[in-house]
Amino acid sequence: MTQFRKSTALSRIQPAATIAITQKARDLRGQGHDIISLSIGEPDFDTPDHVKTAAAEAVARGETKYTPIPGIPQLREAIAEKFKRENGLDYAPSQTIVCTGGKQVIANALLATLNPGDEVIVPAPYWVSYTQQVEMTGAVPVVVPTREEDGFLLTPAALEAAITEKTRWLILNSPSNPSGAVYSAEDLRGLADVLERHTDVWVLSDDMYEHLIYGGVPFATMAAAAPAMKDRTLTMNGVSKAYAMTGWRIGYAAGPQALIDAMALVQGQLTSGAARPCQWAAHAALTGPQDAIARQRDAFKRRRDLVVQRLNAIPGMTCPTPPGAFYVFPSCEAYLGKTTPKGRKIDTDENFVMALLEEGGVACVHGAAFGQSPYFRVSYAASEAELTQAMDRIEAFCSTLT
Repeated sequence: MTQFRKSTALSRIQPAATIAITQKARDLRGQGHDIISLSIGEPDFDTPDHVKTAAAEAVARGETKYTPIPGIPQLREAIAEKFKRENGLDYAPSQTIVCTGGKQVIANALLATLNPGDEVIVPAPYWVSYTQQVEMTGAVPVVVPTREEDGFLLTPAALEAAITEKTRWLILNSPSNPSGAVYSAEDLRGLADVLERHTDVWVLSDDMYEHLIYGGVPFATMAAAAPAMKDRTLTMNGVSKAYAMTGWRIGYAAGPQALIDAMALVQGQLTSGAARPCQWAAHAALTGPQDAIARQRDAFKRRRDLVVQRLNAIPGMTCPTPPGAFYVFPSCEAYLGKTTPKGRKIDTDENFVMALLEEGGVACVHGAAFGQSPYFRVSYAASEAELTQAMDRIEAFCSTLT
């Protein structure tokens, strides 16, 4: 038989740990195990009815053909209006792009701009796909650890130290997956002061969790907080988290025309335009009633408070209260070096979450997958009843470690 040979690009990447652990939880369930999965970032709410209706109506009137590569005009206009209305950013519709999910926004931008050996600064903890997508291009992710005592925020000094003549992008995610960290406008201006001295460095501002901030610091995005950075900032967002539309696969972005045109060129050779009925659904989400956002945010805040309180009550566990997103990022350092009842040694945060899954019945994701140990990520995008049961299991599991 002819042996399969992987490409060099494929050899540089690994499966997403979030997806791998979620699949392992599914497999264990299929084998009859009772598993609570808190490993994936997916709202458990249903897509709003008016959004589903808009998609059905689009199909009924024959909106089932190919779309323009960067998106249907109506949705691009709605995106430009959204950025102006909610973020104070003025973009022409031609400066926007619609992609098949937020991942494609990032991939388009990196493929359009990076060469082998270029560098991209990625603060840790980071969303698992950032470093993998950088490496697919042959560029180098420069991971800059942040500190819990700094709120898991990148500091201007750390940014300055990480920049070299090869740096092309800084990726910022606020609110953050996995830490829930939120950058204030003042924080962003501090980073912009550094970037203004390094004019070859662009910013990819991932605002996917924009509407999930729980009091305190209001949402801010780089291009608005530091207008001098607008001409080298790509501001991306999507409908998946705010409108419970993960499966509709619509992400979008706005930025300088040359970059948007380059991203559209890349997209034209990869996927072409996103599905037309899904684009009409996203149009309805952005232009229709917004009341579901507040209801979901209130529910997430109650869940966050429940999970943080319960985790901090477990002896040895420490869990900061995140100001945004729908994850907590507790430390499991106190359990390293211990052993489970089945004899498994807990040497790393990955050992901890795998033992928690297989012996405790709860699926979470280890911090090393996000570039920061010894932590683990817990998604609270689940019902309060399910979260309560999961916290009971985590507490019981930790009590058995010796």
